[in-house]
Amino acid sequence: MKLIQAIIRPEKLDDVKRALKSIGCGGLTVYEVKGRGLQEGISWIVRGHEYRIDMLPKLKLEVIVEDDEVERVVETIKESSKTGEIGDGKIIILHVEDAVRIRTGERGPKALK
Repeated sequence: MKLIQAIIRPEKLDDVKRALKSIGCGGLTVYEVKGRGLQEGISWIVRGHEYRIDMLPKLKLEVIVEDDEVERVVETIKESSKTGEIGDGKIIILHVEDAVRIRTGERGPKALK
């Protein structure tokens, strides 16, 4: 099993949710986060004063999937969240040792369904 973490623009959440649902991926956790990468924030000048925001609002999505679903889910997130601009985000894939469904006690991939 793998944990897929994606940092995306907040305005792309509905597109990503819709795309994941279309491929049968139902479980999703979303966090509101702030961060920066190559973009290093944004700045603008108003009446001679510079204003700068260096930690931009983003969303962090987490999805746990079986190994054979990883590429399909990653491609779906990538395509549905892409704008082509700096600041589109990142996708990170981590190994998951085990999962347990609290209600039934099921473990492993059965706990994901």
